[in-house]
Amino acid sequence: MQVSLRSSVRRPCVGWYGQCLEGKKLPRAATLPSPRPDRVGVVGPLAWGSKSWASLALLLLLTGPAQAQKAFQGLEELFTTPQGYVVQHTTQALTMDGNLQESAWQQAAWTTEFVDIEGNRKPRPTWSTKVKMLWNDSTLFVAATLQEPQVWATQTHHDDIIFKDNDFEVFIDPDNNTHQYFEIEVNALNKTFELFLPKPYRNRGDALVSWDAAGLRSGVQVQGTLNHSQDTDTGWTVEMAIPLQSLRMGYPWQQPKEGALWRINFSRVEWDTWPVDGRNDKLTDAKGTNLPEHNWVWSPQGVINMHYPERWGYLQFSRIPATTFQLPYGEKQKRYLWLVYYRQQRYHEKTGRYATTLNDLGIEPQPTIEARANQLQLMATAKQFTATISAAGTTAWSINDEGLLEAPGAK
Repeated sequence: MQVSLRSSVRRPCVGWYGQCLEGKKLPRAATLPSPRPDRVGVVGPLAWGSKSWASLALLLLLTGPAQAQKAFQGLEELFTTPQGYVVQHTTQALTMDGNLQESAWQQAAWTTEFVDIEGNRKPRPTWSTKVKMLWNDSTLFVAATLQEPQVWATQTHHDDIIFKDNDFEVFIDPDNNTHQYFEIEVNALNKTFELFLPKPYRNRGDALVSWDAAGLRSGVQVQGTLNHSQDTDTGWTVEMAIPLQSLRMGYPWQQPKEGALWRINFSRVEWDTWPVDGRNDKLTDAKGTNLPEHNWVWSPQGVINMHYPERWGYLQFSRIPATTFQLPYGEKQKRYLWLVYYRQQRYHEKTGRYATTLNDLGIEPQPTIEARANQLQLMATAKQFTATISAAGTTAWSINDEGLLEAPGAK
C-alpha cells in the first residue's frame, strides 16, 4: 500500500477502527479552534514550518553522501526522531483513582506536550495533554492529564466503542518489532476497550477485540462536572496500572531488564462539539455527518495512522535515578530498513511487484551512520523481500515485506 503523506481528508486511520475507515472519503474538518494561548508567538524549532523541520531532521538523522539523503526525499515526515522516555522503577503502592497524589507520581517526569498526529505541519492542539509513567516488578503505570473545558462521555460499558467519545489511548509494542502489539482506550466514565493486533492493518492484520488486559486497573478524576455543558470544566485525569504479564501473547512473560526498550505512544481523540439542552453534541457537516475528530499524540506519527508502530515513542525501563534517554545505535540503523520498506511499498504500488535491487529503489547500499560504515543488503522476489543492515561490532537487523523487524541469529 502506498504511504500517504498528504491526505486530502482528516483521520482515515486512527485507533483500532483504522482498517475500517482507511481509504474512505470523510468530510473535511472545519477550521481548527484557536491554538492555546501559551502557544501564541511560539518561537524555535516547534514553530518552524514543515520544510524547515524536515531539513533539520535530515541533517540530524541522516549521514553519508548526498545520494543517501536524496533517498529520503518525500518521506521526511516518517523519519523525524520519535520521543523517548525513561520510566523509573518504584516500590510505592499506587491507588488508581486519578488523583496522582503519591510521592512517586510527584517525582515522575511529565512527557512533552502532545502534538497533532501529523506533527509540526499542523497547528498545535487546542488543549494541553501530557503523560507520566512509572513501573514496578509487575506493572506499568500510566498517568495522563487532559485539559478540557467540556468533559463528557456517553459509552457506559466495557468494550463499548470508546473512541465515539473523547478518549485517551495507549499503544504498546513490548518487542519493538511492529508486530504483536496492544491498544487500551479509556473515556471520562472510566470505561475501557482493549485489543491485540498480531501485525498492523497495512500488513493485513486483524484486530483481536476479545483480548483484555487481564488485571488492568484504571481510575479517572474529572476536574469539573461530567456531561454538563452549561458550565466550564478544567479537564480530566487518567491513571492506569497495566500488568506487564498481560502484554504477552503466546509466549512466556519476562520482566524488563535494565535499559529494556519498548515502543509506546498515546493518542487523545477530541471531537468538536456544541452545547444542546445541557449536553454536548458533535458538530456535523451540511449532510449531518460528524466532523472528523482531532488526534493529538505524544510522539508524532507523521501520517494519519496510529498503526505505524515504528513511529511510536521509545520507553526505556530503568531502576537507576536520573537516567537520560539516548537513542541506541541499532535504532538509527533501522531507519534505513524502514527506508527500504517504504520505498518497496511505493514500488509495489506502481509496478505490482517488489524491486529486486537497492538501485531500483534509489538507495545507497553502504550508508555511513555516525562515521561508521554499514552494509545494506536486499534479498527479494517479485512477491516478497528481506532487507538487512549490519556494521562491524554491532547487531545485524532485518526487515521483511510485512514490516517485521528481527535480529537474525540473535537468541
